[in-house]
Order: sequence, then C-alpha cells, then structure tokens
Amino acid sequence: PIRREGSTCAPPPSSSPTLLPPTANSGLANEKRRELGEPRGEEEPKGVPNQRRKKVGSGASHPAATMRRASKKSSSSAATASAGPTKAVSKEVERIDQFFNIYADKSSGMIDPEGIETLCSHLEVPHTDVRILMLAWKMGCEKQGYFTLDEWRTGLKALRADSISKLKKAFPELVQEVTRPTNFLDFYTYAFRYCLTEDKKKCIEIPVACELLNLVLALQFRPQVDKLNNYLKYQNDYKVINMDQWMGFIRFFYYHFLYAAIDTWHFFSLKQINFPSLDNYDSDLAWPLILDNFVEWLRENKS
Repeated sequence: PIRREGSTCAPPPSSSPTLLPPTANSGLANEKRRELGEPRGEEEPKGVPNQRRKKVGSGASHPAATMRRASKKSSSSAATASAGPTKAVSKEVERIDQFFNIYADKSSGMIDPEGIETLCSHLEVPHTDVRILMLAWKMGCEKQGYFTLDEWRTGLKALRADSISKLKKAFPELVQEVTRPTNFLDFYTYAFRYCLTEDKKKCIEIPVACELLNLVLALQFRPQVDKLNNYLKYQNDYKVINMDQWMGFIRFFYYHFLYAAIDTWHFFSLKQINFPSLDNYDSDLAWPLILDNFVEWLRENKS
C-alpha cells in the first residue's frame, strides 16, 4: 500500500480498560488542548487507580470477611437463644428459693417441723395428711420432718410449683402419680424408711406403724387395716416392725406381686386375700410369722 503524507497507523484501541498508572503523555496531550483552546482533560492524580480499586472493592465485601461477620452474627444469635431458656430456668429456681425461704429456719437453712406445720397451714391440710408424705417422697427427703433446699428444688421443679396456689393445684396430679402401681410400691417402701428417725435404725415402733398403715393403705383397704391395727395393739409379741414385716403387710393386702415388663414399665397384680373369709390365704407361702399370727387371730375372733 502507498503511504500518504500525514497519515498514521495507530494500534487498535484496547478492548478492556486498564488500571495501570497514567503515563507522562497524558500531560502533553493536555498542553496541546490548551494551545488549541480545547477543554482541558482532568489529570488523574497519582493513586487514582488505587482509589478506584478501593471503590471497586467497596461494592462487595471480601468473602472471607463476610463469612467472619456472618459467623459472629450467628454465634451471637445462638448465644442469645441459648441464654433464653437458661434465664427462664434461673428465674424459676429463684422463685422456688424465695418460696422456700418463707418457711426455712434461718439458722439451720432447712424447713424444720415448725416450718412444715406453717406450710401445711397455708396449704389448708393437716400435717398428718398423706399428701405431705407424698410431697416428701417427690422431693426425695431423707430426714423426717425436714426439707433441705436441694430437696425442695427437686420436688417443686418437678411439680412446676413456686407458690402456695401452684402447689395446691399440683396435689391432684401428685396423688395420681403416687397411686399408679408402678410408683406405689416405691412410695410404700419410702414411707417406712422416712419414719426411721435415727441413723442405722431399722425398725419402727408399733404405734408409729399403725399410724403409717392408716396413712398409706387405709384409703384402699380400710377394713383390713382396721383389723390389722387392732391386732397389732392387742398382741404382746412384737414391740417394733421391721422392713420385712412391713413389706409383708402389702403382700397380704395385694396377695402377691407379679412383675411383668410392658414397655419398660413394671406392674404388680391387685389380687387380694379374700377378706374377711381369708379362704385363699396360703400359710405355706413365705409370709412373715406376724401375719400367720394375725390370720390365726382373725379366725379365732370372727365374731
């Protein structure tokens, strides 16, 4: 091709913008524009590309930084969520403790017999009411006539009761729980142990046993309990009752226990000794001697 004078061969324009620093030619181009009266192009100050990079970078956060912020937010949210139930539980325990302090003796830090009497007065039940014994069972109380703070918390948290009114409302549910066959045997055993007022004591006196039988069994077996109590007061062979004899009484009323696994639960049969005929009482079974004597006494005194 013929090259004409004054023509130039310029390279094709770049298809992508450059972020490289401006060259000195941009300054010369501005000088020529001034001479020709053309508007002056703005000179880019040094560092503009860096500023542009910052602007480009400011539009979208760096992925790692975004993940860190998201992680902080999620951990903060999780901490807040977990703090919710914890605060609720601590508030519940605080109310239960305040309820305890109404009846607790300040010097011992426990609810003593006097405090229990005051509690019973507020509950409008006598201190000999079986529901108070059921409450002690629910708490897992170890010493008769005393409730510790830990025992109180255990029982009242389970009953969801932090006031007199709530404790009153919890009684029917507690009675239902105790009288289930799966729980009653444990309650009956607990009642005997709860009355052992001294360490290493293994027996309870006859008058105490009679009161306890009235408390835990008379509701279901009034005629039998009355007869047994009459015999215990009449006889002179026994001054105290031990655990084996105590468990013999409930075997007599229920005849015998048949344990069977059903859905991981156990139950005992409610087959009873026919009363007052006693015709299905088998003296060859391993009954405590006191019950053999009781049956003999009953047969001799049928009238």
